Amino acid sequence: MRTALTVAGSDSVGGAGIQADVKAMSVIGVHATSVITAVTAQNTCGVRDILPMPEELIKAQLEAVLKDCDVKAVKTGMLYSAEIVGTVADILEDHEMPLVVDPVMVSGTGSPLSGDGFTSAMRKKLLPICELVTPNKDEAETLAKMKIRTRDDLMLACELIGKQGSSVLMKGGHFNTPVVTDYLYLSSEFTKIEYPRLKKAGHGSGCVLSSFITANMAKGLDIVNAVLKSRELIQESIATQYAIGKGDPVVNPMVKLKGETDKFQVLDALDAAAAKILDTVPDELVPKGGMNIALALKDAAGPEEIAAIDKRLTVHNGILRKNGPAKFGTAEGLSYILLTVMKHSPETRCIMSIAYGDDIIDVMEEVGMTSVSAEMGKDKFSEATEKALKKTKRIPDAIVDKGPKKDRKIWLLAKDAQDMMAKLEEIL
Repeated sequence: MRTALTVAGSDSVGGAGIQADVKAMSVIGVHATSVITAVTAQNTCGVRDILPMPEELIKAQLEAVLKDCDVKAVKTGMLYSAEIVGTVADILEDHEMPLVVDPVMVSGTGSPLSGDGFTSAMRKKLLPICELVTPNKDEAETLAKMKIRTRDDLMLACELIGKQGSSVLMKGGHFNTPVVTDYLYLSSEFTKIEYPRLKKAGHGSGCVLSSFITANMAKGLDIVNAVLKSRELIQESIATQYAIGKGDPVVNPMVKLKGETDKFQVLDALDAAAAKILDTVPDELVPKGGMNIALALKDAAGPEEIAAIDKRLTVHNGILRKNGPAKFGTAEGLSYILLTVMKHSPETRCIMSIAYGDDIIDVMEEVGMTSVSAEMGKDKFSEATEKALKKTKRIPDAIVDKGPKKDRKIWLLAKDAQDMMAKLEEIL
């Protein structure tokens, strides 16, 4: 299962902080690891006390998780002090993974959650290494050192906050507008996201939204898609908020959009398959341009419903490496072959490319695998696949390219990733 990390404070009432983060990430289908930066005594009415964790203990927690787990994305929530910001930034800057910063300064009930020097440390240490920062109006004004009164002010604040390279999601909940409008500032461009204004957002909305985004990025989504999917989720979380005490209601992190479960299962299956490929496949089985494995959703209608390893698996200095996460909409060539196969056999949803070799063909024949040849270099992939399938009465185990020998490939076909790994094991 994919893993994400939340670095935040503990909320004793369970509506925000680490407790909400873990629940929100779990809803996305991601295992949540955690580093606790502070323990708070709070409830739905306010924060009564805060005990920051020693920097040495925070460092030890971070190192323990990062040395053991393959963390795909990280979020920070309540960090409280400049010293904690520095400790966290110093460790995370040495790890290549998306970082989402929720610049928590004040609780939803209005209590301060940061100390002296916090904002300056965040600007200097954390924002330069993050992929995305998610401020509300008050947090944005503090980070940008300006008041936000107009739309132009808002855009300038995003540019100032993101001037060192990070993207900015300016949340619109604290603006006095009939419709909630968020702005995503990415690569010098703005994307406007509008939703109906609901009743009060509730305790934990910022924590839950940033956790949704982080978990979706851990699943391989880019920033735009991670934000859009997460924004849809938090809207439902706010709409279904519930009361647990005498103060603010808490948002409901245990929501899920229809159809997402199957996607997560596909990505998890590809992750597991890629890990096995890295451990078992010899260099000579890897095409010069790299190898890949793709898995389609049931009844996939296009490449956007087929996931593969982004940027393929390639050999570097004699070591087979995975160059990106499992991701939907990548590896179009494999997708068009697979979509054509699925027209004839909907249950055949997995395809994998390996290098051509006469010895590989011999082994396949010895173990009883069937194959059919195709002229991939002459026709478009879908057309070439269609012509090849007309030569056989049933779906073969492989399609063999008849192109120039140096560029030839074999495309293995299977029902799913587990079936594909079984066939690969027979070949090896």
